[in-house]
Amino acid sequence: MTQKELEQLFSQYGRIITSRILVDQVTGVSRGVGFIRFDKRIEAEEAIKGLNGQKPSGATEPITVKFANNPSQKSSQALLSQLYQLDNLLNMAYGVKRFSPITIDGMTSLVGMNIPGHTGTGWCIFVYNLSPDSDESVLWQLFGPFGAVNNVKVIRDFNTNKCKGFGFVTMTNYDEAAMAIASLNGYRLGDRVLQVSFKTNKAHKS
Repeated sequence: MTQKELEQLFSQYGRIITSRILVDQVTGVSRGVGFIRFDKRIEAEEAIKGLNGQKPSGATEPITVKFANNPSQKSSQALLSQLYQLDNLLNMAYGVKRFSPITIDGMTSLVGMNIPGHTGTGWCIFVYNLSPDSDESVLWQLFGPFGAVNNVKVIRDFNTNKCKGFGFVTMTNYDEAAMAIASLNGYRLGDRVLQVSFKTNKAHKS
């Protein structure tokens, strides 16, 4: 299903602000996951009511339609205030001020280039306490709803190929990255509670 077809399917329920389909960055093939952002919550609720479990024309399987992970189901207002508190705490604790994304050239030591495939500009987020079976699609699904995700990487054990418990997500925009961190840090995924933070330049000792 293309992005255009996705929009056609959902546009009957209201005004679509943005839409995207996740594709595999290597093969370009759709991951079968899409996001639609409606203007109003009621429109999204109607779309879920109308389309969840339905088979779009030409599809062999019914689709699942639900709100994108918002672990705490808080209003965005509450999340925003949480975010500003987080910002102030960071300012007090580390004297951190918002600064623009760093380009990688010549700044390798600062960013800590132990992440394969990390290029260009962006905000690197460290995700800890993932289960051994976690793969990249878990990170796409968790972080995709918050904004533009450039890259995700699950760190695997060389011998077993199982996740070593942590991974990295690179997001384009600071605000979206900070919102994702505020929402997902402490989020329960299965039987584990995730720890999510901006990646520091200290390598994590696993």
